[in-house]
Amino acid sequence: MLIAYIDEIGETGAFVFRDDKRFNTSPAFGYAGFIIPDSQARRFGAIFSTEKRKVFKSLIEAESDPAHWERKGADIFNATAPNHHPEQLRVFDNLVNSVSRMGGNLFYYADEKPLGTPKQTQLDTTRREREAMQETLNRLARHAELLGSNMMVVIDQINEKVRSERISNMYSHILSRAADYPEMRRIIEPPMHVDSQLSSNIQFADWVAACVGRAIDYQLLENSRYQWVTDSSKISSVYGKFTYESKVHLCHRSIEDINHSGIFYKERILDAPNNFNPVMNQLDPKVREKMAKIHAASIPKRK
Repeated sequence: MLIAYIDEIGETGAFVFRDDKRFNTSPAFGYAGFIIPDSQARRFGAIFSTEKRKVFKSLIEAESDPAHWERKGADIFNATAPNHHPEQLRVFDNLVNSVSRMGGNLFYYADEKPLGTPKQTQLDTTRREREAMQETLNRLARHAELLGSNMMVVIDQINEKVRSERISNMYSHILSRAADYPEMRRIIEPPMHVDSQLSSNIQFADWVAACVGRAIDYQLLENSRYQWVTDSSKISSVYGKFTYESKVHLCHRSIEDINHSGIFYKERILDAPNNFNPVMNQLDPKVREKMAKIHAASIPKRK
């Protein structure tokens, strides 16, 4: 059996652009993590805990509850990480390679957000989360079918109200889709929620999600601070490690979606000629014109 450990990429809120005062957090939302055979899950968790204790020794020893201390992926993959904490990136590389040696893969699925405020885009955050999770499960099921294995899906703990709603929605999705897509039967239960403080593997899923999120940021935003993520001298392990089904679904662009290791390509997919085509048809024409001018001004002039 396979176990998929996943965490959220970004958040479900609206996105306008990075310098907007309110809607500036993430240009996409989805899930990422890793998949590993169940026979290797405990072994990998032990390796992760050992590596974490080494690289964050001083921070852990200073904690009142060191056994439950965790380092969030957003803190590891910050804009200055290569200069200030390259040793943390080396640990990440080593852990990714460990997953691969154990017969596992990295995974992601994310939806690019339409640009605009909640009112302009008619935002429904519950629907955004539900649809991203459904497509995540669809793609995990296809991977499990490819390997001829059943799968359990584990995700970070959330509050009880949201967890109850998610479980009901996902159980219904898995059962209803299985009639036409038999591979859905490979997922034997709806996603289980586990507190990340109690699970080394969920903590590593958070690291993967943060790394993928930075790569998506670089691919989708002209003024991204995370170009370094695509530098193989900084992170080299991710290439070729993602499932075939890993994907960023672009929002109404005239170019193909970004797949598997493509999010880590140094040449941004949006830099190709005539490919900037964000859908803003639902926006007021004056707003659309203003946002187009902002985009044009953000593109560096080529010498």
